[in-house]
Amino acid sequence: MMATESRRAGGLSLFDRLRYLLVLSRPRFWLYLAGPVIIGVVYAAESTAELITPLSVALFAYFLLPANIFLYGVNDVFDADIDVENPKKDEGPEVRFSGDRWVLAIVIVAGLASLPFALVVGLAGKLTLVAFLVLAVEYSAPPCRFKTTPGLDSLSNGLYVLPGVLAFTAVAGELPPLPAIVGGWLWTMAMHTFSAIPDIDPDRQAGIATTATVLGQSRTYAYCGLVWALAAGAFALVHPLLGAVLAVYPFLQVAIALSGVAVDRAYWWFPAINTVVGMVLTMGYLWRLMYGG
Repeated sequence: MMATESRRAGGLSLFDRLRYLLVLSRPRFWLYLAGPVIIGVVYAAESTAELITPLSVALFAYFLLPANIFLYGVNDVFDADIDVENPKKDEGPEVRFSGDRWVLAIVIVAGLASLPFALVVGLAGKLTLVAFLVLAVEYSAPPCRFKTTPGLDSLSNGLYVLPGVLAFTAVAGELPPLPAIVGGWLWTMAMHTFSAIPDIDPDRQAGIATTATVLGQSRTYAYCGLVWALAAGAFALVHPLLGAVLAVYPFLQVAIALSGVAVDRAYWWFPAINTVVGMVLTMGYLWRLMYGG
């Protein structure tokens, strides 16, 4: 129904337009961008006074909704043709691009809304913000369109860790430890490629080459497990407990692969799993910040 309604040029009420934008922004995935902001702020803070500031609240608010409208809006605009074959767009949790100019305008404004942050962060933050915007666009848009290049589609999804890097630099004035950036980048690579498994058949039908379509389902499982294990190893260099928490992913991935659970079903578990893991990471460091040890 949503996809049908979205095609009625100029016939949508304000409520319908807001509902369309809400679905376009993928609410189940909001915390994939906003969650790293929380973790970045918490791990950069040296006192509880640095946790909730106008800047940290603004970063969280931006990456909770406007950034998701921008990221997924760009994706939907440039995937309009191939989404015809995507079953997730049929009465499901996503919508097809309506083709309306007002949608394009809001997507552009959502991207531009990030620029004021460049005025209040240092050089590292400015470079991080630029990297996020470039990758968010070029993942889906020409000339790079990383999502259609096996290997680069996975690598470019490090963009999801960049809100956390930006938040860390906004509080600490410097970049996070390199192993943390590498670990976060690897985690996002594995998460992206795992999420591409349900799209293997639609992408092949549309002639789209991705890491998942090249490897096939079983080898993509192996790839994701390996990259998640490397991510856990990188985080262990920051602190062994961080590595232990992140180690849940390779074990979970193996369990899913061996259990025979349909991947398009398991895929929808991960927003909740990722939220719990992020909560554990956040609460663990908050305890240390407030009580020491």
